Amino acid sequence: MTKQPATGAHGGAQRVAEALMAQIRSGTLRPGDQLPTIAALADEHGVNKNTASKAVVSLKATGVLSGLAGGSTWVRVPPPNKRRHNIRYHSEKEAVRLPESDRSAAGVSEADSGIPLNDLHEDTADYSVIESPKEIGEALGIPPGAPVLRRVYTRRHARKAGASRSISYIPYDLVRGNPELLDSTREPWPGGTMHQLYTIGVELDRIVDHVTASMPTPEEVRDFDIPPSVPVIRIRKVSYSTDDIPVEVTDIPIPADRIELLYTTQLERWK
Repeated sequence: MTKQPATGAHGGAQRVAEALMAQIRSGTLRPGDQLPTIAALADEHGVNKNTASKAVVSLKATGVLSGLAGGSTWVRVPPPNKRRHNIRYHSEKEAVRLPESDRSAAGVSEADSGIPLNDLHEDTADYSVIESPKEIGEALGIPPGAPVLRRVYTRRHARKAGASRSISYIPYDLVRGNPELLDSTREPWPGGTMHQLYTIGVELDRIVDHVTASMPTPEEVRDFDIPPSVPVIRIRKVSYSTDDIPVEVTDIPIPADRIELLYTTQLERWK
């Protein structure tokens, strides 16, 4: 039986969506390019604005287009795939006592996504000393409201791409003796947090990753460029010193459409 062409509002939306997909596949529309307004799309394809809007919404749902309702829409910049492996913590600790040139050779960006730091479109670190939020204080074992150094790291691999972000908390009393550790202009710090702690005589004994998932906040949807219905994997990383004291808590939210978590447990061999 010959397939009949789609008709009605649904068929019109499908036709507009397929036309946009053809432009994206041909390179006429490239990642980051802004789409015409809904009114302009409707005129171009001979449909009403509601039908054109349905086409755009359908392509947002599949992660082809980006943009919040009521604002501009553009061809989505594909997020880099990330792989987080717990073995990385061993290599990070091994690098702590290496020369700075060796510590500078690779960091989180290279480990997670294979993108060199210099190739990032955005790489910022925002430092502030704040009263510890209740659950952060509990995780660090410090009194309610005790000061913590909060560090917010934001990275974006390309223009108009979704950001990645992590938020670190360290007891202020632990680091205030070294002014360099309070200076965001020194980021990215060669060797990362493990080396920063090393400068004040703290050696890490273990890191515990608490992994949960939930739906994103509106801010995360906007900043991370998360398609509808995609949850966020939330990693709370707690670092303990060799004195069995929690010295850093880091919250790492990662949209589930771009992350693979790998955990290796080395088992003791039978004697």
